[in-house]
Amino acid sequence: MGEAGGAEGGRGAQLKHTGLRPGWTTGACATGATTAAYTALLTGDFPDPVTITLPKGQTPAFALAAEELTGEHAVAGIMKDAGDDPDVTHGALVRASVRLLPAGSGVVFRAGPGVGTVTRPGLPLAVGEPAINPVPRQMMRDHVAAVAERHGGSGDVEITVSVDHGEEIARSTWNPRLGILGGLSILGTTGIVVPYSCSAWIDSIRRGVDVARAAGRTHVAGCTGSTSEKTVVAEYGLPEDALLDMGDFAGAVLKYVRRHPVDRLTICGGFAKLSKLAAGHLDLHSARSQVDKSFLAGLAAGAGAGARVAAAVADANTGLAALQLWPPLGDLVAATARDEALRVLRGAPVQVDVLCIDRAGAVVGRCAPR
Repeated sequence: MGEAGGAEGGRGAQLKHTGLRPGWTTGACATGATTAAYTALLTGDFPDPVTITLPKGQTPAFALAAEELTGEHAVAGIMKDAGDDPDVTHGALVRASVRLLPAGSGVVFRAGPGVGTVTRPGLPLAVGEPAINPVPRQMMRDHVAAVAERHGGSGDVEITVSVDHGEEIARSTWNPRLGILGGLSILGTTGIVVPYSCSAWIDSIRRGVDVARAAGRTHVAGCTGSTSEKTVVAEYGLPEDALLDMGDFAGAVLKYVRRHPVDRLTICGGFAKLSKLAAGHLDLHSARSQVDKSFLAGLAAGAGAGARVAAAVADANTGLAALQLWPPLGDLVAATARDEALRVLRGAPVQVDVLCIDRAGAVVGRCAPR
């Protein structure tokens, strides 16, 4: 095996190697705006810049692009910076309006102009809820609690998140097809947007494999993101330099490992994303491949699910909704994705197993190494 010159491996090293600048999610921006607005309500002054703490401990500071304070509510706005990622929301103004509520009300979320509302099942939010995903909601709750403790508030507030021109921007996303109507979703699990240049990221994957091999790793894992990375570590205890941040580039991992084998490759990612690999797609990005519910229905029917269940799977709103209709799809997709990976490996001496997870990182499908 070739030397890697003592280079570090893992997700952070891959990002550094690309030379691309990361950015901030809409969830991080909404959290910053909420923190600034609630602080102003309690103190009369907006912190500018406003500093927040992300789930992994980073503490970015955001300049305020808008602020408004009345006796009953405060509004703060932050311009989203997506870094070097070609994100359609780059430059969008994310606003949070915070209004005090009676003690005991808790934190209530509302969708303002440019933020969508969930109208179909299968998403991590109930029908009728504003499209503010669970992790950004928790980030906002945590920061509201911290501000309340610091400045003597009750922490009972209504937060209305809006995005300037969000309804127009959302037409360039999958939201309308998913039944999220009226605008964008407020997203993010880490608060950080990882930028993707295809050539740079694929080069970083190759470097990650080289580093793992040079360190003597015989088991590596291709992960689609930070949640799947945590799952793999919990399942197998793999060290950082055995983790490959493959993102959407499953084909890049498989083709390079075919030429530079390791004993075992685990592929871990969301059920819907890995259903694309099972269907034969090697680029898992939503702009270049979609979840094929008819394919999932065929898998279910072939495994004895019955015509009624297969028809319901084919009509499901999302991949995870299909899985909820017939949970055995999890293991079926894992095994089918493994077999597709083996096809791409063309007999290379690599054993492959697949873990499918839900949005919280729980394993919903797995298969044995082969």
